[in-house]
Amino acid sequence: MIDSYLSVLKNYTEFKGRARRKEYWLFMLCNLIVMIVLGLIDMMLGLYSEEAGVGLVSGLYALAVIIPSIAVGVRRLHDIGRSGWWLLLTFVPLVGPLVLLVFNVMDSKPGENEYGPNPKEAPQAELA
Repeated sequence: MIDSYLSVLKNYTEFKGRARRKEYWLFMLCNLIVMIVLGLIDMMLGLYSEEAGVGLVSGLYALAVIIPSIAVGVRRLHDIGRSGWWLLLTFVPLVGPLVLLVFNVMDSKPGENEYGPNPKEAPQAELA
């Protein structure tokens, strides 16, 4: 789990290629856990702002992972054969996030596509 999280953080500038469902969802799970822990720390230290709805520490963390989150989202869309521009559906109320959720749970397109080889089918020697 930690390996997937760190892998995404290391490749935060990589918008090309493909990301498996496992990589995407483990990163999102780790992100959620870290945000909850940092939110609790903010509340204990009195750094949480009711008006902003976020604390200082958790807000700084959210800013730090916004680019890696976008990058892994784009690579995840590439894995199902879609352009990264589909990520803009996030800004369409109700329907957009629902469509992206469906896209993110879809299985990888088999074989190579225009964004690269399928990471599921890549030989283990190439992954090392």
